[in-house]
Amino acid sequence: MRLALLVSALAISCAAPPCVPAFAQVAEGPSKTFQGGDIFGLRTASDPQVRPDGGTIAYVRTTQDIMIDNGRPSIWLVDPQTGAQTPLVVDELANFAPRWSPDGTRLAYVVGGPGGAQLYVRWMAAGRSAKVATLEQAPNEIAWSPDGRTLVFTMLTLDEGKPLGAPLAKPENAKWADPIKLIDKVTYRADGAGYLKPGYRHLFAVSADGGQPRQLTFGRFDDGGPISFMPDGKSVLFASNHSPNWERDPQESEVYSASLADGALTQLTHRVGPDQAPAASPDGSKIAYTGFDDARHRGYENVRLYVMDRDGKNSRAITAGFDNSVGAPTWAADGRSLYVQYTEKGVTKVARVGLDGKMETLAGGLVPSDLDRPYAGGAFSVGKTGLVAFTVGDAASPADLAVLRGGKTQRLTHLNDDLFAGKQLAKVEAMPVVSSFDKKPIDAWIATPPNFDPSKKYPLILEIHGGPFSAYGPVFSTDVQQYAAAGYVVVYSNPRGSTSYGEAFANEIDRNYPSHDYDDLMSVVDTAVGKGFVDPGHLYVTGGSGGGALTAWIVGKTDRFKAAATQKPVINWTSEVLTTDGYNFMAAYWFGKMPWEDPQGYWARSPLSLVGNVKTPTLVVVGEDDHRTPPSEAEQYYDALALRGVPTALIRVPGASHHGLAERPSQSAAKARAILAWFERYK
Repeated sequence: MRLALLVSALAISCAAPPCVPAFAQVAEGPSKTFQGGDIFGLRTASDPQVRPDGGTIAYVRTTQDIMIDNGRPSIWLVDPQTGAQTPLVVDELANFAPRWSPDGTRLAYVVGGPGGAQLYVRWMAAGRSAKVATLEQAPNEIAWSPDGRTLVFTMLTLDEGKPLGAPLAKPENAKWADPIKLIDKVTYRADGAGYLKPGYRHLFAVSADGGQPRQLTFGRFDDGGPISFMPDGKSVLFASNHSPNWERDPQESEVYSASLADGALTQLTHRVGPDQAPAASPDGSKIAYTGFDDARHRGYENVRLYVMDRDGKNSRAITAGFDNSVGAPTWAADGRSLYVQYTEKGVTKVARVGLDGKMETLAGGLVPSDLDRPYAGGAFSVGKTGLVAFTVGDAASPADLAVLRGGKTQRLTHLNDDLFAGKQLAKVEAMPVVSSFDKKPIDAWIATPPNFDPSKKYPLILEIHGGPFSAYGPVFSTDVQQYAAAGYVVVYSNPRGSTSYGEAFANEIDRNYPSHDYDDLMSVVDTAVGKGFVDPGHLYVTGGSGGGALTAWIVGKTDRFKAAATQKPVINWTSEVLTTDGYNFMAAYWFGKMPWEDPQGYWARSPLSLVGNVKTPTLVVVGEDDHRTPPSEAEQYYDALALRGVPTALIRVPGASHHGLAERPSQSAAKARAILAWFERYK
């Protein structure tokens, strides 16, 4: 299918006309390399769920629908022995979050449609599904009771609070403006969700055969999952923060137990720090959970695995000696060990951890279902028989479904083989780097264009990850593939501050960001240039979020790049920490002082402080519904560059949040094309 990407996909401003980008009138036809239109053909696997007996795996397959310009999730079943697939729920609605009943005869899942998300159960033998209840708000974090009779989930309970002043009485049939909205919560908006509905998230229980949901927890608090039943079915475990100052302390949470009979709460953990993801052992004698002691003065802490007695006593860190974060704890059937997920040097893995702390890595190569940039991540599930299913992929393949069998990974799905048949993708290889600042080793990857000829000279794009506490890895990326298909060598890396290299490496940027991560990134470029096939006179730089901040920082420090594209950047830390959705976290943990307490410190770390040095033509990109690095950050930078006469343009992506900047395939493709068109203008 031919695809024309039009200017209407993006809103574009520029400092001086003309500014219509080169891609605006380009129609796309068949190509042997990866192009923007191919995003519509991509499929990904996510949320694998092993049936308790290990006989079947349910997973969510997301297909990009060109008619709605978005992904459409559906639920599929896979035979782990043969790889044979069967569609379970595939229709015009969104079907996701499959969860097996303890006996494997039923599957709970969520259906999203015009009337909102609803909870369904499917009777597998009969092949019939029924809505469990008509819910006022979307259900999350679904858990089955051990006897299969009850489902517990979290759901928002609306609470408008007390009005401030009495509204005027409207005459009958009068058409007045919408009433004023009162905000009195600390957390009142979130990226992706926008301005939040007033209320609190609580636990509810409902019969698995259908019925009226019963609220289990109450109060002006948010209770969250994942939810774990105790084996006797009498209570459930969850995480929450019920302290009086909970809204101003976003890192804090404790593990609670709630009685299924009357909702009586028991607080099981008591410390400063986030305690979350509780999981009861098979015999109910122990509870595993994750968290860390919050020193309240560092930007990053490793998330550790803990085990305590069922009453909360005798808590101990199982992975105290492991210098990386772990997550998604799942008990083995014998109760002697747990399965966890962790990322090491950009590669996500599944491991089994004994109660003595001994860790055995079982499988690697997990990848998330994100497509635009090569972030590390993934998901896994374990059946009672020990069958491990997980999402697997690499730099040339998005997320598929795989199982661990005989110590080896067996891929069960090949969702994109048809799309990639006959296509030449960029080749991505590891590229070790040594930082010029202190000789620290820096992991990096280099992507070379299709039909690469090492005897030729190629322009180079440096792509920088956000976070800043996150990591790239050898993972498929539509941006990298499109840049390489356009004839660029692409490099991306994990400079200091990246996760998956231990606490010390991540905290190299604590209270000091940006700083020597700049030197690491320049060393990545120098290493690529040193290979001989990169043209040092044609270098380009881009990145998103923290990578956008570093892009703006880089062009304020050096003129070696021909052009830049800063995406959803932080530009002025004072305005950023007071307008981001995470304003109750960012200033406290990343600076230690409020902007009015240390204005010079905030300014010294703001890319805006260097704008007077910028000569590099710089494109600025942001989603119009970004609540993490709001559009005002991007607009400040665009305005400053325009005032100085530096070549610039501003791209606003309609309806896009921070994490959803590339969620819509047409916008993802258009954004990449705009960046390439900008770079081509300054070749």
